[in-house]
Amino acid sequence: MASQAAFDLVVIGAGPGGYVAALRAAELGLRTALVERCSQLGGTCLRVGCIPSKTLLSSTEAYVHARDRLSQNGIMANGFGIDLPQLQAHKEAVVEKLAKGISFLMRQNGVHVWEGTARVAGPHAVAVRGAEGEEILETRAILLATGSEPAELPFLPFDQKLVVDSTEALSFREVPKRLLIIGAGAIGLELGSVWSRLGSEVIVVERLPRIAAGFSPIVARVLQQELEKQRMQFLLGARVAGAEIGEASVTVRAEERGKERTLTAERALVAVGRRPHHADLALVEAGIHLTESGRVAVNRFWQTSLPSIYAIGDLIEGPMLAHRAQAEGRAVAELLAGRPARVRYRNIPNVIYTEPEVACVGFLEEDLRVAKRPYRRGIAYFQANGRALAADTPHGFVTVWMDELSGKLAGMEIVGSRASELIGAGVVALETGATVESLAQAVPAHPSLMESVHEAALAALGARRSDGRP
Repeated sequence: MASQAAFDLVVIGAGPGGYVAALRAAELGLRTALVERCSQLGGTCLRVGCIPSKTLLSSTEAYVHARDRLSQNGIMANGFGIDLPQLQAHKEAVVEKLAKGISFLMRQNGVHVWEGTARVAGPHAVAVRGAEGEEILETRAILLATGSEPAELPFLPFDQKLVVDSTEALSFREVPKRLLIIGAGAIGLELGSVWSRLGSEVIVVERLPRIAAGFSPIVARVLQQELEKQRMQFLLGARVAGAEIGEASVTVRAEERGKERTLTAERALVAVGRRPHHADLALVEAGIHLTESGRVAVNRFWQTSLPSIYAIGDLIEGPMLAHRAQAEGRAVAELLAGRPARVRYRNIPNVIYTEPEVACVGFLEEDLRVAKRPYRRGIAYFQANGRALAADTPHGFVTVWMDELSGKLAGMEIVGSRASELIGAGVVALETGATVESLAQAVPAHPSLMESVHEAALAALGARRSDGRP
Protein backbone atom coordinates (compact mmCIF):
# COMPACT_ATOMS: atom_id res chain seq x y z
CA MET A 1 0.00 0.00 0.00
CA ALA A 2 1.11 3.52 -0.78
CA SER A 3 0.38 6.45 1.49
CA GLN A 4 -0.72 9.76 -0.02
CA ALA A 5 -0.33 13.27 1.35
CA ALA A 6 -3.28 14.41 3.40
CA PHE A 7 -6.27 16.00 1.67
CA ASP A 8 -8.82 18.36 3.11
CA LEU A 9 -11.62 16.48 1.36
CA VAL A 10 -11.95 13.18 -0.46
CA VAL A 11 -15.18 12.83 -2.42
CA ILE A 12 -16.37 9.33 -3.29
CA GLY A 13 -18.54 9.40 -6.40
CA ALA A 14 -18.33 11.72 -9.40
CA GLY A 15 -22.04 12.23 -10.02
CA PRO A 16 -23.73 15.65 -9.85
CA GLY A 17 -23.36 15.92 -6.08
CA GLY A 18 -19.80 14.62 -5.99
CA TYR A 19 -18.23 16.56 -8.84
CA VAL A 20 -19.94 19.80 -7.82
CA ALA A 21 -18.70 19.35 -4.25
CA ALA A 22 -15.15 18.61 -5.42
CA LEU A 23 -15.11 21.57 -7.76
CA ARG A 24 -16.46 24.00 -5.17
CA ALA A 25 -14.08 22.73 -2.49
CA ALA A 26 -11.12 23.24 -4.82
CA GLU A 27 -12.34 26.73 -5.72
CA LEU A 28 -12.39 27.55 -2.00
CA GLY A 29 -8.77 26.46 -1.60
CA LEU A 30 -9.29 22.99 -0.13
CA ARG A 31 -6.95 20.22 -1.27
CA THR A 32 -9.46 17.89 -2.86
CA ALA A 33 -9.54 14.36 -4.28
CA LEU A 34 -12.35 12.78 -6.29
CA VAL A 35 -12.70 8.99 -6.51
CA GLU A 36 -14.83 7.41 -9.25
CA ARG A 37 -15.07 3.75 -10.22
CA CYS A 38 -15.88 4.56 -13.87
CA SER A 39 -13.45 6.08 -16.32
CA GLN A 40 -16.06 8.64 -17.36
CA LEU A 41 -17.01 11.28 -14.80
CA GLY A 42 -20.59 12.42 -14.32
CA GLY A 43 -22.23 9.53 -12.52
CA THR A 44 -25.61 8.03 -13.31
CA CYS A 45 -27.16 11.39 -14.18
CA LEU A 46 -24.72 12.16 -16.96
CA ARG A 47 -23.87 8.68 -18.21
CA VAL A 48 -27.14 6.73 -17.97
CA GLY A 49 -29.77 9.06 -16.54
CA CYS A 50 -30.74 12.70 -16.83
CA ILE A 51 -28.65 13.71 -19.83
CA PRO A 52 -29.12 10.72 -22.17
CA SER A 53 -32.84 10.55 -21.41
CA LYS A 54 -33.33 14.27 -22.12
CA THR A 55 -31.34 13.93 -25.33
CA LEU A 56 -33.62 11.14 -26.51
CA LEU A 57 -36.70 13.08 -25.38
CA SER A 58 -35.62 16.19 -27.28
CA SER A 59 -34.79 14.26 -30.44
CA THR A 60 -38.00 12.24 -30.47
CA GLU A 61 -40.11 15.29 -29.64
CA ALA A 62 -38.65 17.06 -32.66
CA TYR A 63 -39.35 13.99 -34.79
CA VAL A 64 -43.01 13.76 -33.73
CA HIS A 65 -43.49 17.49 -34.23
CA ALA A 66 -42.07 17.30 -37.74
CA ARG A 67 -44.03 14.16 -38.60
CA ASP A 68 -47.41 15.16 -37.19
CA ARG A 69 -47.61 18.96 -37.01
CA LEU A 70 -45.53 20.66 -39.66
CA SER A 71 -48.02 20.01 -42.44
CA GLN A 72 -50.77 21.61 -40.35
CA ASN A 73 -48.64 24.76 -40.24
CA GLY A 74 -48.12 24.85 -43.98
CA ILE A 75 -44.66 23.27 -44.04
CA MET A 76 -44.66 20.26 -46.32
CA ALA A 77 -41.88 17.74 -45.84
CA ASN A 78 -41.70 14.09 -46.77
CA GLY A 79 -39.56 11.11 -45.96
CA PHE A 80 -39.37 11.41 -42.18
CA GLY A 81 -37.94 8.30 -40.57
CA ILE A 82 -35.88 7.01 -37.69
CA ASP A 83 -32.21 6.07 -37.83
CA LEU A 84 -31.99 4.54 -34.35
CA PRO A 85 -28.21 3.90 -34.42
CA GLN A 86 -27.62 7.55 -35.32
CA LEU A 87 -30.07 8.65 -32.60
CA GLN A 88 -28.12 6.61 -30.05
CA ALA A 89 -24.81 7.92 -31.42
CA HIS A 90 -26.00 11.50 -30.97
CA LYS A 91 -26.98 10.71 -27.38
CA GLU A 92 -23.55 9.25 -26.65
CA ALA A 93 -21.84 12.26 -28.24
CA VAL A 94 -23.71 14.62 -25.93
CA VAL A 95 -22.74 12.52 -22.92
CA GLU A 96 -19.09 12.36 -24.01
CA LYS A 97 -18.86 16.11 -24.52
CA LEU A 98 -20.24 16.89 -21.07
CA ALA A 99 -18.06 14.24 -19.41
CA LYS A 100 -14.96 15.73 -21.01
CA GLY A 101 -16.05 19.12 -19.75
CA ILE A 102 -16.21 17.85 -16.17
CA SER A 103 -12.76 16.27 -16.48
CA PHE A 104 -11.40 19.56 -17.79
CA LEU A 105 -12.85 21.46 -14.84
CA MET A 106 -11.27 18.99 -12.41
CA ARG A 107 -7.84 19.48 -14.01
CA GLN A 108 -8.27 23.23 -14.26
CA ASN A 109 -9.10 23.54 -10.56
CA GLY A 110 -6.49 21.10 -9.28
CA VAL A 111 -8.82 18.29 -8.17
CA HIS A 112 -6.93 14.98 -7.92
CA VAL A 113 -8.99 12.28 -9.64
CA TRP A 114 -8.62 8.56 -8.83
CA GLU A 115 -10.27 5.82 -10.87
CA GLY A 116 -11.12 2.85 -8.71
CA THR A 117 -13.48 1.35 -6.14
CA ALA A 118 -13.45 3.18 -2.82
CA ARG A 119 -14.25 2.11 0.71
CA VAL A 120 -14.18 3.95 3.99
CA ALA A 121 -11.05 2.82 5.82
CA GLY A 122 -11.56 5.05 8.86
CA PRO A 123 -12.82 8.49 9.89
CA HIS A 124 -9.99 10.10 7.93
CA ALA A 125 -9.00 7.49 5.36
CA VAL A 126 -10.30 6.19 2.05
CA ALA A 127 -8.98 3.02 0.45
CA VAL A 128 -9.03 3.07 -3.35
CA ARG A 129 -8.58 -0.15 -5.29
CA GLY A 130 -7.58 0.48 -8.88
CA ALA A 131 -5.77 -1.27 -11.67
CA GLU A 132 -2.42 -1.04 -9.84
CA GLY A 133 -3.57 -2.15 -6.41
CA GLU A 134 -4.88 -0.33 -3.37
CA GLU A 135 -3.97 3.15 -2.18
CA ILE A 136 -4.89 4.90 1.04
CA LEU A 137 -5.93 8.55 0.83
CA GLU A 138 -5.62 10.38 4.15
CA THR A 139 -8.02 13.26 4.56
CA ARG A 140 -9.58 15.68 6.99
CA ALA A 141 -13.08 14.94 5.70
CA ILE A 142 -14.84 12.43 3.47
CA LEU A 143 -17.95 13.03 1.37
CA LEU A 144 -20.04 10.03 0.31
CA ALA A 145 -21.79 10.76 -2.99
CA THR A 146 -22.18 7.39 -4.69
CA GLY A 147 -25.82 7.88 -5.68
CA SER A 148 -28.32 5.11 -6.34
CA GLU A 149 -29.15 2.21 -8.62
CA PRO A 150 -32.42 0.89 -10.08
CA ALA A 151 -34.53 -1.19 -7.74
CA GLU A 152 -35.82 -4.51 -9.05
CA LEU A 153 -38.85 -6.59 -8.18
CA PRO A 154 -38.07 -9.93 -6.49
CA PHE A 155 -40.20 -11.88 -8.97
CA LEU A 156 -39.01 -9.86 -11.97
CA PRO A 157 -35.20 -9.56 -11.71
CA PHE A 158 -33.26 -7.73 -14.36
CA ASP A 159 -31.73 -9.84 -17.11
CA GLN A 160 -31.16 -6.73 -19.31
CA LYS A 161 -32.63 -8.60 -22.26
CA LEU A 162 -36.34 -9.02 -21.65
CA VAL A 163 -36.56 -7.41 -18.20
CA VAL A 164 -34.57 -4.21 -18.18
CA ASP A 165 -33.73 -1.25 -15.98
CA SER A 166 -33.61 2.39 -17.06
CA THR A 167 -29.97 2.10 -18.14
CA GLU A 168 -30.71 -0.60 -20.69
CA ALA A 169 -33.92 1.13 -21.78
CA LEU A 170 -31.85 4.12 -22.87
CA SER A 171 -29.84 2.00 -25.26
CA PHE A 172 -32.26 -0.26 -27.13
CA ARG A 173 -30.90 -1.02 -30.59
CA GLU A 174 -34.36 -1.87 -31.87
CA VAL A 175 -37.73 -0.31 -31.09
CA PRO A 176 -39.75 -2.86 -29.06
CA LYS A 177 -43.05 -3.70 -30.70
CA ARG A 178 -44.65 -3.72 -27.27
CA LEU A 179 -43.07 -2.27 -24.14
CA LEU A 180 -44.48 -2.86 -20.68
CA ILE A 181 -43.44 -0.32 -18.06
CA ILE A 182 -43.96 -0.94 -14.36
CA GLY A 183 -44.04 2.39 -12.56
CA ALA A 184 -45.59 5.72 -13.60
CA GLY A 185 -43.03 8.06 -12.08
CA ALA A 186 -40.62 10.30 -13.94
CA ILE A 187 -38.45 7.47 -15.30
CA GLY A 188 -41.35 5.35 -16.55
CA LEU A 189 -43.20 8.26 -18.13
CA GLU A 190 -40.13 9.77 -19.79
CA LEU A 191 -38.79 6.54 -21.26
CA GLY A 192 -42.31 5.50 -22.18
CA SER A 193 -42.64 8.74 -24.12
CA VAL A 194 -39.39 8.11 -26.01
CA TRP A 195 -40.30 4.63 -27.23
CA SER A 196 -43.95 5.44 -27.83
CA ARG A 197 -42.88 8.26 -30.15
CA LEU A 198 -40.66 5.83 -32.02
CA GLY A 199 -43.52 3.42 -32.62
CA SER A 200 -43.63 1.08 -29.64
CA GLU A 201 -46.95 0.15 -28.08
CA VAL A 202 -46.37 1.30 -24.50
CA ILE A 203 -48.42 0.11 -21.53
CA VAL A 204 -47.70 1.59 -18.10
CA VAL A 205 -48.76 -0.28 -14.96
CA GLU A 206 -48.91 1.69 -11.70
CA ARG A 207 -50.05 0.50 -8.27
CA LEU A 208 -51.22 3.99 -7.28
CA PRO A 209 -54.56 5.30 -8.61
CA ARG A 210 -52.82 8.01 -10.67
CA ILE A 211 -49.57 8.76 -12.42
CA ALA A 212 -46.91 11.32 -11.44
CA ALA A 213 -47.04 10.98 -7.66
CA GLY A 214 -45.79 14.19 -6.06
CA PHE A 215 -47.91 16.41 -8.28
CA SER A 216 -51.49 17.54 -7.73
CA PRO A 217 -54.29 15.24 -8.95
CA ILE A 218 -55.44 17.70 -11.61
CA VAL A 219 -51.94 18.00 -13.09
CA ALA A 220 -51.56 14.23 -13.07
CA ARG A 221 -54.91 13.91 -14.84
CA VAL A 222 -54.06 16.49 -17.51
CA LEU A 223 -50.66 14.85 -18.11
CA GLN A 224 -52.26 11.42 -18.43
CA GLN A 225 -54.80 12.72 -20.93
CA GLU A 226 -52.07 14.27 -23.07
CA LEU A 227 -49.93 11.12 -22.95
CA GLU A 228 -52.91 8.99 -23.90
CA LYS A 229 -53.32 11.20 -26.96
CA GLN A 230 -49.75 10.14 -27.76
CA ARG A 231 -50.92 6.50 -27.68
CA MET A 232 -49.52 5.58 -24.28
CA GLN A 233 -51.79 3.25 -22.29
CA PHE A 234 -52.20 3.19 -18.51
CA LEU A 235 -53.34 0.56 -16.04
CA LEU A 236 -53.67 2.35 -12.71
CA GLY A 237 -54.40 1.06 -9.25
CA ALA A 238 -52.93 -2.26 -10.34
CA ARG A 239 -50.54 -4.40 -8.34
CA VAL A 240 -48.11 -6.60 -10.24
CA ALA A 241 -48.62 -10.05 -8.73
CA GLY A 242 -46.25 -12.17 -10.75
CA ALA A 243 -44.49 -12.67 -14.04
CA GLU A 244 -43.30 -15.31 -16.46
CA ILE A 245 -40.25 -14.93 -18.68
CA GLY A 246 -40.42 -16.64 -22.06
CA GLU A 247 -37.84 -16.97 -24.78
CA ALA A 248 -38.88 -13.75 -26.53
CA SER A 249 -41.51 -12.12 -24.32
CA VAL A 250 -42.47 -11.20 -20.77
CA THR A 251 -45.91 -11.92 -19.31
CA VAL A 252 -47.00 -10.01 -16.23
CA ARG A 253 -50.02 -10.66 -14.04
CA ALA A 254 -51.57 -7.52 -12.58
CA GLU A 255 -54.39 -7.34 -10.03
CA GLU A 256 -56.81 -4.47 -10.61
CA ARG A 257 -59.85 -4.04 -8.36
CA GLY A 258 -59.86 -7.72 -7.45
CA LYS A 259 -59.51 -8.87 -11.04
CA GLU A 260 -56.39 -10.29 -12.61
CA ARG A 261 -55.14 -9.11 -15.99
CA THR A 262 -52.42 -10.68 -18.08
CA LEU A 263 -50.11 -8.45 -20.10
CA THR A 264 -47.51 -9.73 -22.55
CA ALA A 265 -44.79 -7.59 -24.07
CA GLU A 266 -41.57 -7.91 -26.00
CA ARG A 267 -39.74 -6.18 -23.16
CA ALA A 268 -40.54 -4.99 -19.66
CA LEU A 269 -38.99 -1.92 -18.05
CA VAL A 270 -39.08 -2.01 -14.27
CA ALA A 271 -39.15 1.61 -13.04
CA VAL A 272 -40.39 1.26 -9.48
CA GLY A 273 -37.72 3.45 -7.92
CA ARG A 274 -34.07 3.45 -6.99
CA ARG A 275 -32.09 2.33 -3.96
CA PRO A 276 -28.95 3.87 -2.46
CA HIS A 277 -25.70 2.46 -3.80
CA HIS A 278 -23.26 1.94 -0.94
CA ALA A 279 -22.56 -1.80 -0.86
CA ASP A 280 -18.86 -1.36 -1.64
CA LEU A 281 -18.20 1.42 0.87
CA ALA A 282 -17.98 -0.75 4.02
CA LEU A 283 -20.10 1.76 5.91
CA VAL A 284 -21.33 -0.51 8.68
CA GLU A 285 -17.81 -1.80 9.32
CA ALA A 286 -16.65 1.81 9.62
CA GLY A 287 -19.36 2.57 12.18
CA ILE A 288 -21.64 4.66 9.97
CA HIS A 289 -25.31 4.35 10.85
CA LEU A 290 -28.03 3.64 8.29
CA THR A 291 -31.73 4.44 8.45
CA GLU A 292 -34.46 1.79 8.46
CA SER A 293 -34.85 2.29 4.71
CA GLY A 294 -31.14 1.59 4.16
CA ARG A 295 -30.05 5.15 3.52
CA VAL A 296 -27.18 6.88 5.31
CA ALA A 297 -28.30 8.72 8.44
CA VAL A 298 -27.10 12.34 8.60
CA ASN A 299 -27.71 15.45 10.68
CA ARG A 300 -28.71 18.87 9.33
CA PHE A 301 -25.09 19.51 8.32
CA TRP A 302 -25.01 16.24 6.29
CA GLN A 303 -22.65 14.63 8.82
CA THR A 304 -22.95 10.91 9.39
CA SER A 305 -22.51 9.20 12.76
CA LEU A 306 -18.78 9.84 12.16
CA PRO A 307 -18.59 13.66 12.15
CA SER A 308 -15.71 13.79 9.65
CA ILE A 309 -17.73 11.83 7.09
CA TYR A 310 -20.58 13.45 5.18
CA ALA A 311 -23.22 12.03 2.84
CA ILE A 312 -25.47 13.66 0.27
CA GLY A 313 -27.86 13.00 -2.60
CA ASP A 314 -29.52 9.66 -3.19
CA LEU A 315 -27.61 8.11 -0.28
CA ILE A 316 -29.65 10.04 2.29
CA GLU A 317 -33.37 10.48 2.92
CA GLY A 318 -35.25 12.75 0.56
CA PRO A 319 -36.17 13.00 -3.12
CA MET A 320 -33.63 11.50 -5.51
CA LEU A 321 -32.93 14.56 -7.65
CA ALA A 322 -29.64 15.48 -9.29
CA HIS A 323 -30.04 19.19 -8.59
CA ARG A 324 -30.76 18.46 -4.94
CA ALA A 325 -27.48 16.51 -4.72
CA GLN A 326 -25.65 19.40 -6.39
CA ALA A 327 -27.01 21.86 -3.82
CA GLU A 328 -25.99 19.58 -0.95
CA GLY A 329 -22.52 18.97 -2.39
CA ARG A 330 -21.93 22.69 -2.76
CA ALA A 331 -23.18 23.29 0.79
CA VAL A 332 -20.83 20.68 2.30
CA ALA A 333 -17.87 22.25 0.52
CA GLU A 334 -18.87 25.66 1.87
CA LEU A 335 -19.13 24.31 5.42
CA LEU A 336 -15.72 22.65 5.22
CA ALA A 337 -14.27 25.96 4.08
CA GLY A 338 -15.71 27.67 7.16
CA ARG A 339 -18.57 29.39 5.38
CA PRO A 340 -22.28 29.28 6.27
CA ALA A 341 -24.40 27.07 4.03
CA ARG A 342 -27.90 25.68 3.88
CA VAL A 343 -30.32 24.10 1.46
CA ARG A 344 -33.98 25.11 1.47
CA TYR A 345 -35.51 21.82 0.42
CA ARG A 346 -38.98 23.23 -0.10
CA ASN A 347 -37.52 25.47 -2.82
CA ILE A 348 -36.12 22.59 -4.90
CA PRO A 349 -38.26 21.96 -8.01
CA ASN A 350 -39.57 18.63 -9.19
CA VAL A 351 -39.89 18.07 -12.95
CA ILE A 352 -41.01 15.37 -15.37
CA TYR A 353 -39.70 16.01 -18.90
CA THR A 354 -42.52 14.56 -20.96
CA GLU A 355 -44.49 16.66 -23.46
CA PRO A 356 -46.17 18.47 -21.90
CA GLU A 357 -43.70 18.81 -19.06
CA VAL A 358 -44.84 19.09 -15.46
CA ALA A 359 -43.01 20.99 -12.74
CA CYS A 360 -43.71 22.14 -9.20
CA VAL A 361 -41.96 23.88 -6.34
CA GLY A 362 -42.91 24.95 -2.84
CA PHE A 363 -46.26 24.04 -1.31
CA LEU A 364 -49.06 22.48 -3.32
CA GLU A 365 -52.69 23.11 -2.47
CA GLU A 366 -53.07 19.92 -0.45
CA ASP A 367 -50.01 20.89 1.63
CA LEU A 368 -51.57 24.24 2.45
CA ARG A 369 -54.88 22.66 3.37
CA VAL A 370 -53.24 20.13 5.68
CA ALA A 371 -51.23 22.92 7.32
CA LYS A 372 -54.43 25.04 7.54
CA ARG A 373 -52.62 27.99 6.03
CA PRO A 374 -54.93 30.56 4.40
CA TYR A 375 -54.02 31.04 0.76
CA ARG A 376 -55.18 32.34 -2.59
CA ARG A 377 -54.89 30.47 -5.86
CA GLY A 378 -54.41 31.86 -9.35
CA ILE A 379 -54.51 29.93 -12.63
CA ALA A 380 -53.55 30.95 -16.17
CA TYR A 381 -54.12 28.65 -19.15
CA PHE A 382 -51.67 28.35 -22.03
CA GLN A 383 -54.57 28.25 -24.51
CA ALA A 384 -54.84 32.00 -23.90
CA ASN A 385 -51.10 32.57 -24.35
CA GLY A 386 -50.03 33.94 -27.71
CA ARG A 387 -46.59 32.32 -27.71
CA ALA A 388 -48.06 28.93 -26.80
CA LEU A 389 -50.60 29.15 -29.60
CA ALA A 390 -47.95 30.29 -32.09
CA ALA A 391 -45.74 27.34 -31.11
CA ASP A 392 -48.70 24.93 -31.29
CA THR A 393 -48.36 24.01 -27.59
CA PRO A 394 -51.60 25.31 -26.03
CA HIS A 395 -52.07 22.51 -23.50
CA GLY A 396 -51.70 23.05 -19.77
CA PHE A 397 -51.67 25.87 -17.26
CA VAL A 398 -49.75 27.64 -14.50
CA THR A 399 -51.03 27.59 -10.92
CA VAL A 400 -49.76 30.01 -8.28
CA TRP A 401 -50.52 29.79 -4.58
CA MET A 402 -50.12 32.91 -2.46
CA ASP A 403 -49.77 32.89 1.32
CA GLU A 404 -52.68 35.05 2.47
CA LEU A 405 -50.95 36.39 5.58
CA SER A 406 -47.63 37.44 4.05
CA GLY A 407 -48.54 37.90 0.41
CA LYS A 408 -45.49 35.82 -0.50
CA LEU A 409 -45.44 33.05 -3.04
CA ALA A 410 -46.22 29.73 -1.32
CA GLY A 411 -45.91 27.44 -4.32
CA MET A 412 -46.18 27.03 -8.06
CA GLU A 413 -47.15 24.16 -10.34
CA ILE A 414 -47.05 24.03 -14.12
CA VAL A 415 -48.17 21.58 -16.76
CA GLY A 416 -47.19 22.63 -20.26
CA SER A 417 -44.41 23.03 -22.75
CA ARG A 418 -41.12 24.21 -21.18
CA ALA A 419 -42.47 23.91 -17.63
CA SER A 420 -38.95 22.96 -16.54
CA GLU A 421 -37.75 26.44 -17.56
CA LEU A 422 -40.75 28.44 -16.32
CA ILE A 423 -40.64 26.89 -12.84
CA GLY A 424 -37.39 28.78 -12.34
CA ALA A 425 -39.45 31.93 -11.72
CA GLY A 426 -41.10 30.20 -8.78
CA VAL A 427 -37.77 28.90 -7.46
CA VAL A 428 -36.22 32.37 -7.45
CA ALA A 429 -39.33 33.93 -5.91
CA LEU A 430 -39.40 31.39 -3.09
CA GLU A 431 -35.66 31.63 -2.45
CA THR A 432 -35.77 35.43 -2.24
CA GLY A 433 -39.05 35.61 -0.32
CA ALA A 434 -40.73 37.53 -3.13
CA THR A 435 -44.40 38.43 -3.01
CA VAL A 436 -46.93 37.34 -5.58
CA GLU A 437 -47.52 41.03 -6.21
CA SER A 438 -43.91 41.33 -7.37
CA LEU A 439 -44.52 38.51 -9.86
CA ALA A 440 -47.62 40.32 -11.04
CA GLN A 441 -45.84 43.68 -11.36
CA ALA A 442 -42.81 42.30 -13.22
CA VAL A 443 -43.26 42.89 -16.93
CA PRO A 444 -42.56 39.79 -19.05
CA ALA A 445 -41.71 39.91 -22.74
CA HIS A 446 -44.62 39.73 -25.14
CA PRO A 447 -45.31 37.23 -26.49
CA SER A 448 -43.74 34.71 -24.14
CA LEU A 449 -44.72 31.70 -22.07
CA MET A 450 -43.62 33.68 -19.01
CA GLU A 451 -46.74 35.79 -19.44
CA SER A 452 -48.75 32.87 -18.08
CA VAL A 453 -46.79 33.02 -14.82
CA HIS A 454 -47.54 36.74 -14.73
CA GLU A 455 -51.25 36.14 -15.39
CA ALA A 456 -51.46 33.42 -12.73
CA ALA A 457 -49.96 35.84 -10.20
CA LEU A 458 -52.53 38.49 -11.15
CA ALA A 459 -55.29 35.91 -10.78
CA ALA A 460 -54.05 34.95 -7.31
CA LEU A 461 -54.12 38.58 -6.17
CA GLY A 462 -57.74 38.87 -7.27
CA ALA A 463 -58.85 35.44 -6.03
CA ARG A 464 -61.14 34.78 -3.11
CA ARG A 465 -59.44 33.81 0.10
CA SER A 466 -59.33 30.20 1.22
CA ASP A 467 -59.07 29.31 4.91
CA GLY A 468 -56.73 26.45 4.10
CA ARG A 469 -59.04 23.80 5.47
CA PRO A 470 -60.10 20.64 3.63
